[in-house]
Amino acid sequence: MPSVDVNADLGESYGTWRLGDDDALLQVVTSANVACGFHAGDPATLVRTCRSAARAGVAIGAQVGYHDLAGFGRRFIDVDPDDLYADVVYQIGALDGIARTCGSRVRYVKPHGALYNTVVTHEEQAQAVVRAVHDLDPTLPLLGLPGSALLARAERAGLRTVREAFADRAYTAEGTLVPRSQEGAVLDDPRAVAERVLRLVTGGTVRSVDGMDVAVDAESVCVHGDSPGAVRMAQAVRDTLAENGVDVESFL
Repeated sequence: MPSVDVNADLGESYGTWRLGDDDALLQVVTSANVACGFHAGDPATLVRTCRSAARAGVAIGAQVGYHDLAGFGRRFIDVDPDDLYADVVYQIGALDGIARTCGSRVRYVKPHGALYNTVVTHEEQAQAVVRAVHDLDPTLPLLGLPGSALLARAERAGLRTVREAFADRAYTAEGTLVPRSQEGAVLDDPRAVAERVLRLVTGGTVRSVDGMDVAVDAESVCVHGDSPGAVRMAQAVRDTLAENGVDVESFL
């Protein structure tokens, strides 16, 4: 029986500002990519998120990003690799400390936003992220886009890599994500998203914006916590997979 992990980006509220419904998503997903304070998430928010994830039995991952609160981590920063290395170590360490006070720990690492897209092709920044994870804890798996520089370098460093696909994002014919600045980059129809994920998991392909079938081999599927109707989409994905004999379980 096939199986797949379903993850979501959580902990992205800040102070009195609230984004998404983390508690509801934690009843659906199997892995939580928790912000680490650089692109989103104040300390109290991260404590609440890790506590809720631990109670729900959901694996906690450190979602590391650029130091860019104003841009929500979705703007490229030409950061020096040594500075990026330090930023990633800092973020993982901070979230792991919070997770441990909640009876859990950081179980994996995933880049966020612009950093995620950058390390698909940017060799120096990809290596900085890999080096940070390896030096801190070489047992931590690293999530990324199939075929990316990040995963290639992680494999060479001896890290476990986890190939990821996106339920609610449009793909190019090259298998990369359509930039959010383009119309149609973010999908919001729960039924269409669920059928798309079922096809991806059982057939290994996703339809690109050009109408082409793109091969995508993924162990984990992401539903963005800040997408419109994220809870409905995640539930539709999980229900559709279950109805078609696909187990939803953590890659860990």
